[in-house]
Amino acid sequence: MASSAAGTLPTHTAPSSTSSKPPPTKDPRRRRCLCVCLLVTLAVLLALAITLLVLFLTVLKVRNPTTRLVSTRLAGVAPRLTFPAMSVQLNVTLLLTVAVHNPNPASFAYDTGGHTDLTYRGARVGDAEIDPGLIPSKGDGEVKLALTVQADRLAADLAQLVADVESGSVAMEASTRIPGRVTILGIFKRHAVAYSDCSFVFGVAEMAVRSQQCHDRTKL
Repeated sequence: MASSAAGTLPTHTAPSSTSSKPPPTKDPRRRRCLCVCLLVTLAVLLALAITLLVLFLTVLKVRNPTTRLVSTRLAGVAPRLTFPAMSVQLNVTLLLTVAVHNPNPASFAYDTGGHTDLTYRGARVGDAEIDPGLIPSKGDGEVKLALTVQADRLAADLAQLVADVESGSVAMEASTRIPGRVTILGIFKRHAVAYSDCSFVFGVAEMAVRSQQCHDRTKL
């Protein structure tokens, strides 16, 4: 009996370290502050998005400029000799002045690359390069160009041209493309291309535009 009692070792269970510490509790004031900060940030972002949307739909909305052909003046006639056919052809140069109205709160600056094509009854008969310039915001400007009309291209429909001249008026079309930059509020700059397609009637007796109709558009 004594040996069995002596061989029995006492058992002892050590207390768990995790059970002795209470679970951490969250500070309700800190969580409330985080929620308030999150709501304020979301409100500011929403207000900023609404403001930008209103600006782009109103102030920053790009409207099409309008063009009007003001005057046409004969600058000169240049003969051209072609080989080997040894034929003489005439090129007529017209000085055109186009008035442009910019209704946008953004200036439009254009460098090189502006171009105008002249067509007569569907045939391309002349072209012109447009010099660099600037149209102010909500302002007016003038575009001057020297348009060269190649008489040999008119010869393909010479009979109709003679009939139009005898009637006193010649109907033509001018298509213009002007690439440039739009500056909004002096800060934002975007590339833009202004297009203008005009149909006009040229009076032979007065050597001026008698009537015209233009369709203008801008592509950003």
